[in-house]
Amino acid sequence: MKERNQELAQKISYNHSNDQIIDIPLSKLRRNPYQPRHYFDEEALKDLTQSIEQHGVLQPIVVRETIKGFDIVVGERRFRASKLAGKDTVPAIIKVLTDEEMLELAIIENLQRENLKPLEEAKSYATMMEELNLKQQEVADRLGKSRSYIANVLRLLNLPPSVKTLINDDKISSAHGRTLLGLERQQSIPHVAQKVVSEGMSVRALEEYVKLLNANKNTKQHHKNDKKPQFLVKHEHKLKEKYGTNIEISKTNKKGKISLEFNSESEYKRIIELLLEE
Repeated sequence: MKERNQELAQKISYNHSNDQIIDIPLSKLRRNPYQPRHYFDEEALKDLTQSIEQHGVLQPIVVRETIKGFDIVVGERRFRASKLAGKDTVPAIIKVLTDEEMLELAIIENLQRENLKPLEEAKSYATMMEELNLKQQEVADRLGKSRSYIANVLRLLNLPPSVKTLINDDKISSAHGRTLLGLERQQSIPHVAQKVVSEGMSVRALEEYVKLLNANKNTKQHHKNDKKPQFLVKHEHKLKEKYGTNIEISKTNKKGKISLEFNSESEYKRIIELLLEE
């Protein structure tokens, strides 16, 4: 929630008259273990490095002391640039923070940056859920976002590794990725993703193509569905839209079975959470 974010921000804010700034050897610093950012703009880092070479680090980083040294809470770019600039130390302020606060601060700080990669954002939410034992709604409340938004971003983690690489390399967008997840033949996702790249396909064009592929698949299953009561077919479609995965309902006399498909552990957890919310 907004109040929670402000509270955390206050814990890392500093005033030169109140906080002691000390020079810490770079060798004693390590990146925040909860840092969601893995990609740093090379040009921006180069510019920062040149600035540090000429003027030094103008704004101290924020760290937390541990038995292994110091974890960087805020300022990993300044730390990296200082190393590239050949510095031995970096000015820092030491704060007392819990693991939970470390995690939330790292995520909140990075989510405020416009160039955070979509999959880094998705991993941030997944990490909050796993490390803090939170549900999607609780993550949404803490970050001031809707649950549906969090759920949509998390779906990107279900993409095959090759497609995740295309998103990280900015060859396709996260919207392309979510659209690809609508393919009923999940094994076709990497091939279709490459088609998107080679043909420069827009999201709208991809949506139409996915509909076409799914329609062709459904045509092949036409005879199978002909034998299934229409109300079951209708319920399958409704459940598929609600849970975002393939669902099959089978019924024999008074007994039956509802099967939900998942392709990864994160997708399994997502479906289970939705079921438990009922």
